[in-house]
Amino acid sequence: MTHRHRALNWLMLLALTVMWGSSFMLTKIAVGGLPPLVVVAGRLSVACILLIVVVMAIVRRPRIGLRVWMFFVPIAFFGNALPFSLISWGQRHIDSSVAGILMATMPLVTLGLAHYFVPGERVTRYRAVGFLLGFVGVIVLMGPNALMKLRDVPGQLLPMVAVLGGGVSYAIAAILARLRPASSAVWTAAATTFIATMMMLPVVLHNVEPPGLAAPSAAQLLAIALLGVFSTAIAGIVYFRLVSNAGPAFVSQLNYLIPMWAVVVGVMFLDETLQRNHLHALLLILGGILVTQLEQRRTTPAVRRSGEVTA
Repeated sequence: MTHRHRALNWLMLLALTVMWGSSFMLTKIAVGGLPPLVVVAGRLSVACILLIVVVMAIVRRPRIGLRVWMFFVPIAFFGNALPFSLISWGQRHIDSSVAGILMATMPLVTLGLAHYFVPGERVTRYRAVGFLLGFVGVIVLMGPNALMKLRDVPGQLLPMVAVLGGGVSYAIAAILARLRPASSAVWTAAATTFIATMMMLPVVLHNVEPPGLAAPSAAQLLAIALLGVFSTAIAGIVYFRLVSNAGPAFVSQLNYLIPMWAVVVGVMFLDETLQRNHLHALLLILGGILVTQLEQRRTTPAVRRSGEVTA
């Protein structure tokens, strides 16, 4: 069954683009004076506290069986603890442009996994062409210099594998989130964030010496707070809601939109110049998204004739 990507789904996708796209700038500020593991544990702890308060205030505690928790634990690991740690460590050793190219492979991994594990998420010609166009657009956005750096494997192989592993981890989490038994998006976000926080705190206590925790600046503390509130807590709720509504392949388009948001942020707040390759990348990325929607447009009339109500 083809998911009908309603306007609300697109709004949630754009909201996630802003929240997760801004996390790169916030993380850059935070790791300027704090170890990456501390930043990861800090953002998870802030998000965990906020989500627990929200759950206690507005969400009635559901009955959750063992099968649901069997999904929550791996989602917490593959969707938060593992990728946050791998990508943060990898970006200490390689340029963000190289990391962006590696992370752009996540939609292709998601598409392949969904083909085998998610009913109705078959790889079609439209989706394959659309996602490949988007991937090329991300490469064009990063520029030829970043591609040349991929040849410098000595000394960068493990960091590149780490970032690539983070992308694969996100793809696995997207599939698990889609296959999980029905549950509240708020409750799912709270439960998985709590589990991820409990995973990270012992790792930080074991690996980070006290000097690494000393005297963070106000900017670093604010960055961690914003990461926890927006890029983790609120984004987690929106993410689980969107995956349930639209499917992991649709959500994976974030990896094409987020680089474009980074360009907008750079031009607006960092006085960066919009280059020609940025415009070319924009056309490719938007073209790829359009191609993925052509299949939906072709099947919509048949769906409507069957009597299904559309919004």
